[in-house]
Amino acid sequence: MRALRTLWRLPFLAVHLGVFLPMLVAVLVFPGSRRWAWNGECLHGRMIRRWSAGLMRVFGFTVKRTGTPLPGAVLFVANHVSWIDIELFHSQLWAGFVSKAEVEKWPLVGWLASLGGTIYHHRGSQDSLHGVMHQMVLRLEEGRPVAVFPEGRTTSGEGLGVFHARIFQPAVLANVPAQPVALRYGAGGDAQTIVAFAPNETFMGNFVRLLGEPSRVAEVHFLEPVSPSEDGRRRMADACRERIAAALAR
Repeated sequence: MRALRTLWRLPFLAVHLGVFLPMLVAVLVFPGSRRWAWNGECLHGRMIRRWSAGLMRVFGFTVKRTGTPLPGAVLFVANHVSWIDIELFHSQLWAGFVSKAEVEKWPLVGWLASLGGTIYHHRGSQDSLHGVMHQMVLRLEEGRPVAVFPEGRTTSGEGLGVFHARIFQPAVLANVPAQPVALRYGAGGDAQTIVAFAPNETFMGNFVRLLGEPSRVAEVHFLEPVSPSEDGRRRMADACRERIAAALAR
């Protein structure tokens, strides 16, 4: 059945990449795409949202959303199990993600991530970390959203990792809220570990494996935001983690 599902979806993937991808790229490289907006959404963000929603359908996911994302300058924080988390999030709205530098080298996804405004971080480099923090503060002060995975890396999907508090510092400096976002796969989250990267699995390995998976639901839960305060980044990190953990456990 996995082989049959993959063969069934390959033509849809080909159309999505061969027809709709050039349309997306044409919009993203157009300088005015971030200035043209209607209903509070710029053309740039609208195209990313629609393309990501289409890609989720190609992979057999039916996306369901609960809650409402905050507009404007917000630090969105989400749990992380696979590359498709970014597409699931972007199926609802566009925000520039902070990601590991290796993503830039991933086939297709890295290229699209760069066009979409991803901020890359070289792990282990303090200079890179300072640069990332600076870019995050600038974007938030300009009224633009930023999205992060505060666990710092993908997990097995069996539970949440530690939320690193320092990634919340830009929200404190820019005085903007953090909104936790719970990403869940399968009925009641029963496919969380399936969607997650298997041990030593590459991006392409995960990509092909997910293409052959059964159709299932993917949920995006926009949760109660956490306001910046003098308590600082640790309180924000703990509050966001607790709310995401509670949503994943429902």
